[in-house]
Amino acid sequence: MAVPATPQEPGAFVRRLPTGERLPLPADSVTSWETFPFEGDLRARPLRPPVLPEPARAGEDGPERCGACLKPVTEALWSDDHWRLDAVGDESRLPAVVMLQPRAHHDLSDLPAERAAELGPLLQRAERAILSLDGVARVHVNRWGDGAAHLHFWLLARPAGMLQLRGSFLPVWEELLPPVPDEERRLAHRRIAAALAADGGTAHVLRP
Repeated sequence: MAVPATPQEPGAFVRRLPTGERLPLPADSVTSWETFPFEGDLRARPLRPPVLPEPARAGEDGPERCGACLKPVTEALWSDDHWRLDAVGDESRLPAVVMLQPRAHHDLSDLPAERAAELGPLLQRAERAILSLDGVARVHVNRWGDGAAHLHFWLLARPAGMLQLRGSFLPVWEELLPPVPDEERRLAHRRIAAALAADGGTAHVLRP
């Protein structure tokens, strides 16, 4: 599958933007949402001019220098022949934050059809595994793709009852909440890995 070329010049949308100016906050902006994490006087940053061509993402130049490809699969929580599920970082501020990604070096636009067909069922399995944890109401699945060229999906567990954490600001709240105790975090990882392995693949032993 051909991957679209990276734009070298700003498109019509960007050319219309008031770059260098500070945008006003509408009365019904996200700052008025119940889930918005901050309060007080806020203002939007001025729009910066576009940077084109964009700088390369991590792993853009191939698997030889891709962090996801170089990380041993035994460091994953779970894996099968084509996919892996990893913990994110060394701490968590939610019941679980994990990342699903292919073992081979692909982005979404060049993911082989066989792997694409596996993706939906795998996301379902991962969501069910996370929902099996104590006190989890929802699992948010996010794919941004701006930081790394290797396809990766974030799965974030939203705690039951915490309605203020609903929706698109959950990743922001994840930066603000107190850390989950380390043993509780590791236990959640073991349970997620075991639940996935029950339907295939391998649950890997976590490092202490």
